[in-house]
Amino acid sequence: MFATLTGLGLASAAGLNAYIPLLAVGLIARFTDLLMLGESWRWIEHPVTLVVLTVLLAVEFVADKVPAFDSVNDVLQTVVRPTSGGITFGAGASAVELTELTGTTGAASGAAVVEGGSWGPVVAGVVVALLFHLAKALARPVVNTVTAGCAAPAVSFLEDVASLVTSLLAILLPVLVLVVFPLMVLAGVWAARRGRRLRRERRGGGEEAGAAA
Repeated sequence: MFATLTGLGLASAAGLNAYIPLLAVGLIARFTDLLMLGESWRWIEHPVTLVVLTVLLAVEFVADKVPAFDSVNDVLQTVVRPTSGGITFGAGASAVELTELTGTTGAASGAAVVEGGSWGPVVAGVVVALLFHLAKALARPVVNTVTAGCAAPAVSFLEDVASLVTSLLAILLPVLVLVVFPLMVLAGVWAARRGRRLRRERRGGGEEAGAAA
């Protein structure tokens, strides 16, 4: 159960920022004993992978905070974020620390290890991350329009914080994903519905202006 919650939390975080959960998994797995990745996923903690992810995160961090360009970035991330969600769900489901939660001792260093040989977690992660990505991508243009782009950096920063916090909770305290995930779903649904409503209002206003002209 905890392994599934870890994967679910990481995939949700990947829908907001593709690289934060990947880096969190890689760094924690490499430099601590809190996470032991299955054999199929140990490439995530390789130094070269961590450097590449750090560079990509820096690019994403800047691009997502520039009005108009953030929407272009969201289009490009339509493939990247779901892919990250699949990877992080699979990796997270392959290893999760249970010692603090159950008082039991896992394999080798105290971590419970399950080899990630199934495609099921990967597919689930892709779907979860894609849904969160779509909610984010639908809401951002509306936020930019309503605030003339002024809110884009703040909203993007809050999304990054949410991705980081969710990633850490998913790895360190996966049981809290039971609370965080529903809240993220509600926020995503609200953002998507708000975006559709504002777009309808804008189209209606444009049609009325055209009729008056």
